Amino acid sequence: MNFKPTKYSLVCCATGHKFEDAGWTLGDPQCDCPSLIQAEYEEKQFVPREDLDGIYRYADWLPISRTLKHSCAPVTYKSKGLASFLGLENLYITFSGWNPRIGAKMRTGSFKETEAYSVLARMNPDDKRILIVQSAGNTARAFAQVCSDNRIPIVICVPQDNLHDLWFRKPLHKCVKLVAAPHGCDYYDAIALGEKLATDPRFVLEGGAKNVARRDGMGTTVLSCVEKMGRIPDAYFQAVGSGTGAIAAWENACRLEADGRFGKNGMRVYVAQNTPFTLMYDAWKADSRALPEITPEEGRCKSERILATVLSNRKPPYSLAGGLYDVLKASNGDFFLASNNDIIYWMMQFRNREGYDLLPAACVAVAALAQAVKEGTVKKDEYIMLNCTGGGVIGAKSRGFVLKEPDLVLSPDLPAEEIVKAVSALF
Repeated sequence: MNFKPTKYSLVCCATGHKFEDAGWTLGDPQCDCPSLIQAEYEEKQFVPREDLDGIYRYADWLPISRTLKHSCAPVTYKSKGLASFLGLENLYITFSGWNPRIGAKMRTGSFKETEAYSVLARMNPDDKRILIVQSAGNTARAFAQVCSDNRIPIVICVPQDNLHDLWFRKPLHKCVKLVAAPHGCDYYDAIALGEKLATDPRFVLEGGAKNVARRDGMGTTVLSCVEKMGRIPDAYFQAVGSGTGAIAAWENACRLEADGRFGKNGMRVYVAQNTPFTLMYDAWKADSRALPEITPEEGRCKSERILATVLSNRKPPYSLAGGLYDVLKASNGDFFLASNNDIIYWMMQFRNREGYDLLPAACVAVAALAQAVKEGTVKKDEYIMLNCTGGGVIGAKSRGFVLKEPDLVLSPDLPAEEIVKAVSALF
């Protein structure tokens, strides 16, 4: 199929300045304050594409220039088991993972596939720069799989202690290179590695939350839900490490409100963190846009103590204009906490009630929903979206898997030129 690139402009969240995408724009060059940018699409109505498959059914609201092979969209269904257990009449679960029984076929078991298929489809195929992705684990797995399937060169930076998350059904194509920060390092160290590598113009950072393609790819969870529900949810629940998925959900809820056919009720955004890694929760409860200070040692210590290790971002886009602080304010949302014991409890309850396993981070969202119900934050007849961001891993691994070994182990303290030289030799 001859896919025509989606038509869109970019808008600065801080100033409202509208401008055109230069190709890999991550911020408004005219804005001096920390801010996200948003995509403003030419197509104003939400109409899934019947001529495209997987996530690309939502191509009109994705900032992409092409489509890639093997994508899958999130799956939404009306819950019976968990809904009955919690006493909710209209609970919809949006699941991104592996469960063919309900039509969910994301092989990596994570909604990070939604961002990978969007980000990589945003890249111009004529751009010869090598993409850098920094990850605590599940993002790495998603980008590695998609790049391997589509033969797109990539460097993935991860902490060596998280390599157990780099599992795949079969060995990856040689275009995927894995660079690990040594034992004792965390996600922040992986970020530092990538930033030093990006000082060489042959490489380019993916951009994280600042990349509109990442956010709008993740925002397809809301599109899946609204397509099934027929309306904008009253309340949205998700666990957060960076908060990017929740920001994306809110942005698409706003687009759907502007469409006018799915309600004007607004969507309250509820997010949760895994104790004791609670940077954003602490800031929110203090009614502060600024995140509390945390040393690298304290960050590593807290990240080692949580079951949902992917929720351990020490530099989340919370404070930026258009970031999570603004989203929670605008949506009249709130923050919850979940302990490791909560995660274990809801892992068991969810499997018993819904019939499949969730990853720890998704169980943080389930725990938050249960707490909100108990406190009366949500009413039993409200339309609720529970974003279960990963699961089905037991089933996905049941036919065997291999672990991706690092191509290099490099200290983030090395000079940039040494890191560039070592990684460049891999290609």
